Amino acid sequence: MKFVLVTILILTGAGFAQSGRNKPPEQPSASPKPAPRTPIKYNPTQHPEAAATPTPPVKPANDGDIIKVDSTLVPVPATVIDANGRSVATLRLEDFELKVDGKPVQITELSRSESPIRLAMLFDNSSSVSIAREFEKKAAMRFFDRMIRPNKDLAALFSIATFSRLEQPLTNDVGMLTRSVDAFPPPEGATALLDGIIKAAEYLGEVQGRRVVVIVSDGDDTYSDSTLDQALRSLQVANCQVYVVKTTDFENYVRTRSRMGNANVRQLAAERRMLEIAAQTGGRVYSPIDEKELDEAFRQISAELSQQYILSYYPDAAGEKRGEFRQIALAVKNNPNVDVRTRKGYYVPKK
Repeated sequence: MKFVLVTILILTGAGFAQSGRNKPPEQPSASPKPAPRTPIKYNPTQHPEAAATPTPPVKPANDGDIIKVDSTLVPVPATVIDANGRSVATLRLEDFELKVDGKPVQITELSRSESPIRLAMLFDNSSSVSIAREFEKKAAMRFFDRMIRPNKDLAALFSIATFSRLEQPLTNDVGMLTRSVDAFPPPEGATALLDGIIKAAEYLGEVQGRRVVVIVSDGDDTYSDSTLDQALRSLQVANCQVYVVKTTDFENYVRTRSRMGNANVRQLAAERRMLEIAAQTGGRVYSPIDEKELDEAFRQISAELSQQYILSYYPDAAGEKRGEFRQIALAVKNNPNVDVRTRKGYYVPKK
């Protein structure tokens, strides 16, 4: 009887043995962190406004500032630029023409961009950005200081290396965000950028407001399990707009001055990847080489977000097949000389 019992225990233990993933287990950072603080307790079932200080006070559900993203509404944020590169801010609903899968559809609402922004910054802290490290930190800090409107916008911070990690949940406290950036350990490890994009998109997908992802990185990816198509799908499902502050040109500028070599094939692939993500989500890529150009890039992002049009389209539920992708084309009627930048499509919600 004892022999049978031992045999059963051995076989049972063997049944639980599994092969590990190629990635090593995520380890907490050993670098020094700032003094302990009380982060926002983020609950996906609640709006961020319901969290404790320093987030804004609760707003009523019918607040006109809030864009409600649900199973019927398709928000279409749009930026319109004239031939001189200036924003066109005088258009009306009837000036736009929206096509879905090539067929004209009715735009039911048009508003301006006073709605709150829910922003996630992805800060590349992998070994590939060691040259641009201090440049990136200044970029992140200046961006938060410029972008966050008190009592209106919220931002979160993710670090990207071998693993992506939420360093600071959604908050409107710029000091908390900049302290989190300043506390990053020295850059090391591989770059799982696409995995981080998916994590940020899913995080923002649980909150209301205009959802924006800002990537501060050279765009390289050496370690993600995810593909570009999967990352794009996550962004489109969550209705996220992506802006990229690409540090590659700064790195190449430093390399050229120090005779360290020029751009390689991998950098060119990374640039194409970032351009594709921005184009598909209605965002833009900036490539500053110094602090002056960095400030100008963030000024332009800030100006663009403050001058956007938000169009609303309610699709015919009877004609929607859940889970399918719908292509979007937006134009300004009788004005072919303007550039309209918006998302290229959306996924019909599965539920």
